[in-house]
Amino acid sequence: MFDNGAVHRAVAVGSRAKLGEGNPPVDRLLLAAFSFPAVVFTFLLVVVAGYWVLVALGVSTVESVGAADPEAFGLGRVPLSLALSLVTCLAWAASMAGDLLLGSTAPSRLVPGALVLVFAVVISLIGTRFTIPLLNKLLPARLDLVGTDCVVRTGRVDDHFGAAEATTSDGRTVIVQVRQAGERPLRTGARARIQEYDRRGGFFWIAG
Repeated sequence: MFDNGAVHRAVAVGSRAKLGEGNPPVDRLLLAAFSFPAVVFTFLLVVVAGYWVLVALGVSTVESVGAADPEAFGLGRVPLSLALSLVTCLAWAASMAGDLLLGSTAPSRLVPGALVLVFAVVISLIGTRFTIPLLNKLLPARLDLVGTDCVVRTGRVDDHFGAAEATTSDGRTVIVQVRQAGERPLRTGARARIQEYDRRGGFFWIAG
């Protein structure tokens, strides 16, 4: 009698081998990206990419993920959204590397896949932990911007939404999250002065 399980495994292995024909590097990367465990982080990476597209379009803000002060998480000036994005990217890269190193044609991928998943999470957390101090050096000190001028870069700035361009003491141009309490929202290109930093909200109050 035929062993149906063996037949199915042989077909699966054959399919993977066939997928690698023609353009092996690209096919192998696609196969790894949509196989366990990398597929978990591939989905999260799509979510992260969509989030930053919304931020770039002005639909969302950098501080929309987690309302607490980043310093409460030991992140210093790094927003929680940026830290989570970094964890996701590093985990995806580590899971892809682990999958490619272990091979993707093994009959059973559950156990090695689980090990790669744990490895990827650990590597991403360690990598993020060492990257946060570097990012903090690149981000402007919040209090240094208080009292300086800025230029509105989003379609509007009101008491719930907005971003503006400011210049740090060392001459660097940065984009910061801002809010203003006036009844009429400020529009793109408007000049304003940064008055204070809202530690809980993670943004600056400005006045036109």
